[in-house]
Amino acid sequence: MDDTKGTHYDAYELSSPPESQAAGDVFGSNDRDKANMARMGKDQEMKRVFRQVSLISFTAIIMGTWQWMLMANSQGLINGGRGGLFWSYIWTFGGYALLAASLADMLACARRREVKYVLPASTLFTKTLTSKPVSLEFAPPRFQQVLSYASGWLSALSWQAGNASGLFLCANLIQSLIAIKSPAYAEPAWQGWLLVVAVTLICVLFNIFGEPMLPHMQNLFLPVYVATFVATIAVMWALCPHVDAYTALVEVTNEGGWSSTGLALMVGQISAIFALGGSDAAAHMSEEVRDAGLSVPRAMIGSILLNGIMGFIALISFLFAVPSVDDAVNDPSGFPLVYVLNLANMPNVTVGLIFLQLLLLMVGNVAYQASTGRQTFAFARDGGMPFSKWIGHINLKYHLPVNAILLTAIITLLLCLINLGSSDAFNAILSLAAVAQMATYSISISCVLYRRLTAPQLLPKAQWGLGRWGVPVNAAGAAYAWFAFFWAFWPSSTPVTANSMNYAVVMFGGVMIIALLYFVVKARKTYAGPVTRTEAYLEGKL
Repeated sequence: MDDTKGTHYDAYELSSPPESQAAGDVFGSNDRDKANMARMGKDQEMKRVFRQVSLISFTAIIMGTWQWMLMANSQGLINGGRGGLFWSYIWTFGGYALLAASLADMLACARRREVKYVLPASTLFTKTLTSKPVSLEFAPPRFQQVLSYASGWLSALSWQAGNASGLFLCANLIQSLIAIKSPAYAEPAWQGWLLVVAVTLICVLFNIFGEPMLPHMQNLFLPVYVATFVATIAVMWALCPHVDAYTALVEVTNEGGWSSTGLALMVGQISAIFALGGSDAAAHMSEEVRDAGLSVPRAMIGSILLNGIMGFIALISFLFAVPSVDDAVNDPSGFPLVYVLNLANMPNVTVGLIFLQLLLLMVGNVAYQASTGRQTFAFARDGGMPFSKWIGHINLKYHLPVNAILLTAIITLLLCLINLGSSDAFNAILSLAAVAQMATYSISISCVLYRRLTAPQLLPKAQWGLGRWGVPVNAAGAAYAWFAFFWAFWPSSTPVTANSMNYAVVMFGGVMIIALLYFVVKARKTYAGPVTRTEAYLEGKL
């Protein structure tokens, strides 16, 4: 098939079905949602319980940027120090803004459910011109299957690792709260894993039995999210000692043993990379969102801006309140934030704020597991994984991918077993999530850029888009994704030992080998990608 063959769209207007919802529609779809699902050859199987505000709340709390920047910043403080953490956040925020804009543009054009598991190399556009659907692809057709398959596995790996990291952090926070009240508590690793089991079980139960309440819970906790942010920075501003501006924002240090401060700065940026990820969680819920073609892109852009600004303010407040980087990193709690809050000499305030952090993280983890389970379900439904029939099954009683949710919980428990053998397990899981996420973004956005450069007339108009800024934004976004992918593999310090090694490279390589073997043995014959289910493909137009 000719890569550039297709129809020019400038003479047409995007069809906009009325917003009315048909009476008796048990799924909550409006006419546009139904039309998009029909064009993609899919049946509506889940209820559309999200609206614009609840989806923004859902995505913002999942990201939790300001929380992650305050609690998971040890690697950045060791490699780059206060100044390094500040400047790496600046360029990471810029990079993620480009990524979010590129992905939102893809989603607005694609308007399709398969973005649940891949903002894909094989993303398909469908659009109604009179009575004929016209379909296009981002990637060259001869590469579509393999790139779609690789992107699906990478996206699944990223979200599974991200889910594990959030629950791992919750378990560690519980142990830290116990240690604050009982200083003799040694925080054994095996008890930490059992706490992971407990918090994972809570998330599973809520995702299965409490799913209808999920949008309402996110709306309820967004004000709590903002209020806890205000309270935390107020304590750091008013009650903690402060360093000067040069020390807080400019001075770059190298405590990781690297050959230069520049190299240390590159290694330390993983703290900011992980904190700003997750805006594409909205895409995974697209079949459960009313008017997803517009609501999902808006949620992605809104959440990255909201979290980016809050994270920036929280980070500056924190950096001015850290008198000693060494003491912060080596605090018995394991969290530099606890060290800073303790400087206020108000133990009950510290416990209260950390408890609120824990509560918000649990709310975010419930949502994160929901997003991860749906991403895994969507990829399995298209035959991309072993046991796809079981994983891609929808429970008719709950209208939910219950099996995928249970599988996500099992993967979390297995990943968190690393903590029993390595004290750097948390950083390894963060790195694994980051490298897989950036690999997915790199492939997807590079394919969109290819289409823009080789056949821009094939890109249809959409409800939301980048317009003439598409090429520079996509190019810069892809470049940043490849850049971050490379640095996320590095260990947190040198010399590297068995205990301090970044095991992300081992896990990433292992999963990719399994994916390759499965592709050779079975998937290359059975997995054709979402494109093959569309009306246009079935009518022979692709």
